[in-house]
Amino acid sequence: MSRGIDHIVHAVRDLDAAAELYSRLGFTVGARNRHPPAWGTQNRIVQLAGTFVELLAVADPTHIAPPAPHNFSFGAFNRDFLKRGQGLSMLALEGRGAPDADEFRAAGIGDFETYEFEREARSPDGTPIKVAFSLAFASDPQAPETGFFTCAHRHPENFWNPAFQVHANTATAVAGVVLVAENPSDHHIFLSAFAGERDLLATSAGLALKTPRGEIQVMTPPAFRDHFGSEPPDTARSARLGGLRFAVRDIGAALVLLRRVGLDPENRMGRIVVGPDSALGATLVFEAIER
Repeated sequence: MSRGIDHIVHAVRDLDAAAELYSRLGFTVGARNRHPPAWGTQNRIVQLAGTFVELLAVADPTHIAPPAPHNFSFGAFNRDFLKRGQGLSMLALEGRGAPDADEFRAAGIGDFETYEFEREARSPDGTPIKVAFSLAFASDPQAPETGFFTCAHRHPENFWNPAFQVHANTATAVAGVVLVAENPSDHHIFLSAFAGERDLLATSAGLALKTPRGEIQVMTPPAFRDHFGSEPPDTARSARLGGLRFAVRDIGAALVLLRRVGLDPENRMGRIVVGPDSALGATLVFEAIER
């Protein structure tokens, strides 16, 4: 099965500050949500068509479940990630739950039980509704500081809402994510199995994989600097997610908005780039929709 991007986790220390940043960037940001006590995390969501950004912070570490054989601890992973710094911590692809876990086990990229959970949400008119998810985790030994999983939405009609997908910066979709690695080819086998895609394109910058929803790129640190004019994350111990690319309808309008709020983005090869010093450890890229 070919899997598109479902969402990206942007781990931060102050959830309200992250929501304020994304609002200044021109995004519509959802209300605060609480995860199970075993995670100890809370989030706020930025929805786009079929994809979302999960702004995530550790709120109460008291009951976070420790890692255990066959059980991936979402809370412990993000707690430990934030001890090293803020940034893009996890990549989630669209999923099916248990069948994905079985595929990952057979491919040798994960031997974890699926995690099922639900939480209460609110419809636009304030009515309580349930959203539920099934997560299947995978692991790249060459990228232990990056989390990978698939996400199956059990009540998608309660989660996705076009009203939350209208953004002042004219963003319509996640165009892609960028993994930064010393040796991009080391991640070829893992990403092929994780995304269910055999065709990875070798480029001068590293690797590129087109999914049904967004592109996954793997770049060397020098290539990342060249492409985005931004400092990549530290890859001395692990490949890391460094960049998140948004497709916008009106690149000029997005640039005007970002300058008006004082973010002073860089215009790089036709892209607008907000670097990690301003974007809480992430490089956020705005680019025109491909015609």
